[in-house]
This record gives sequence, C-alpha cells and structure tokens, in this order.
Amino acid sequence: MAEAKELKIEKEEHELKPWEQHSRIISLPRFDYNAPSSLLHRSHSGFLITCTIKREKSATKEAISILHKYVRPYNTENSGSFHSSDASRDSKRRKICTNETDGRCSSGVEINGTAKDSGELPKNECLSCAKTGTNIENDFDMSLVKLTRNGLLLLTFPSKNSLNIVNIVSNISQSFNTGNLKSPQWCHRIFPIQATCSLNEKELQATVSKLVLQFVDDKQNTLSRPVKFAVAYNRRGFEEKQKNPKDNSKDSGQLALLDRNKCFSIVAAAVKNVVLDSVVDLKSPELSVLIELLPISGLPNETLIVAVSVLPQNLVSTKPRLCIRALVSDTNVKNG
Repeated sequence: MAEAKELKIEKEEHELKPWEQHSRIISLPRFDYNAPSSLLHRSHSGFLITCTIKREKSATKEAISILHKYVRPYNTENSGSFHSSDASRDSKRRKICTNETDGRCSSGVEINGTAKDSGELPKNECLSCAKTGTNIENDFDMSLVKLTRNGLLLLTFPSKNSLNIVNIVSNISQSFNTGNLKSPQWCHRIFPIQATCSLNEKELQATVSKLVLQFVDDKQNTLSRPVKFAVAYNRRGFEEKQKNPKDNSKDSGQLALLDRNKCFSIVAAAVKNVVLDSVVDLKSPELSVLIELLPISGLPNETLIVAVSVLPQNLVSTKPRLCIRALVSDTNVKNG
C-alpha cells in the first residue's frame, strides 16, 4: 500500500507543470507596492533578470534560489548595513519555504539546483529552516517590484547597502560556466543594477560619473591608456512614447532622453569628464556603461526610471550588440 501511494504521488508530481511543482515547495514573495515611490525618491541597487515569457513565476523561484546562495555571504560580512529602517517592512516578511515539519524539508526540494529526497538536511543546505523560521529577508532584504512587461523580473535592495552587486553577478556567471551550478532553466541574464535614477540629464550625468569614478578607483580593474569604453541603452517597451512625445509636457526633457543618440551623448560626456583620456570602442571596451529603462508598474506615464551600471569586460558581450552576458552561453530558451 505504501509503495502504491508513493508511486501515485510521484506520478502526480511528474504530470504537474513546472510552476505547479514549484508552488508545493516555495511561496513567492509578494510584490512590494511601495517600491515605485521609493525608486522615485532615492537610488537603489538590485538585479534585473530576463526570463522565458510566461514563466515569470518559475523564473522568480529559480532566481531567488540562485541569489540566496550568492548574496548571503555578502550579508554576513556586511550585517546590519542594508536592512530597511521602515518598520512596516518587518510586518510583511515573506516565507520562502512553507512545506517543512520538524526541521525536515518536503520531498523534492531543490538544493543548489539539484533535487534532493525528503529527509533531514543540514541547515546550510536548505532554503529555509523551520526551527529558526529563516526566510529570504532574514538573509537579504529584497523587494520584488511589479513590472509592466513580460519576460523580466526586478529585485531591489533598500536604498542603503554596501554590497558589490557586480561581483555577485560575476561569481554567479562563473559558477554556471564552470559547472558548479546547474544550468538555469528559466533565467537567461542577470543585470546587476548598481544605481537607479530618474531619466533626466542632471541625474543621469551624476549617477554615471559616480559609478565610473568608482570603477576607475577600483584596484581590481586594470585599464590601458586611453581607456576604451562603450555605452548601451535598452528601452524595451518604451518606443511608443518616443514616437508620440508630449510637445507641451513639463517632462518633455525627460521624454527627449528616450532618443538613443541624446542619451548616448550625455553618458559619453559624463565618462569623459571623469576619465579625460578615454575613447569609444564598441569592439573591446574595458568599461561598459549600461543604461536600462525600467518598465515599473505604478509610475505616472511621464515618469521614467533607469537602472545604471558600469561593468568590466568579462560581464558583457559585444555581438550582436552590447549587453550583459547570458548566464550560460549555450542556454536553450524554452517556449511555453
């Protein structure tokens, strides 16, 4: 009887769609509906993740599992440096693993990308532990931000933190390429967001200048002279606004920056103001400034927020265009 029951359960789980299987193991964090207002008032760091369309929930589960492993060590080193001071955040803590009893994880829980059988597991291998009530925000405090476009996930930290976002993504990418992590099924690229700002000339210049200066001052980065740089500007989903600008809008200057050439000239000028001996090189840039327009739900139509990062050569690809490298070079994009 017991064997028959187990076979029935295995058959049911095999027939379930991937997300239905995931929902038995992990409950997703809720969207942070205060995030749009927070992003308007101050800069945030975080991760913008591209994923298979219509598999956003599965990708969110996968992304949380990946980030949990790689952000956690940084949190230990910088404990107390980026926990939100907003008391209301504490009341909205979101459990990641709910099917646990007596310190034992439910069957089929993914541990470091590998399915494990049911049974007692060491604390450091489990996504969360019933004894300590561990959840994702105990290890790193992040918000899931609702977007208006499919195929994207946005996770942000509170405004103040000392995490090296670029190093985290670099370590994740290296682990996939060396086979230390199982190839991701739903997540394609992780863009490390070092800062966010409103899309206007003054804020964009200031943000880019600050990040370029940090990059140049970082002893890990070896630069030749003149310094070769490139700029990428991704504005997915915003092309229609650029075609139909509001002529009399008080935010016409912001909408004008939807034009690629205008944005490129502002960013290039900011780079050259910091690094006087610098030249544009689209084939082998030593530093790349990536600007990503964020399709955040809940913002006024005329309000635009961008994510900004200055990245080393090993994290970007230049063909067919300048962009963040895929997590795995031969990732097969799955449909449906």
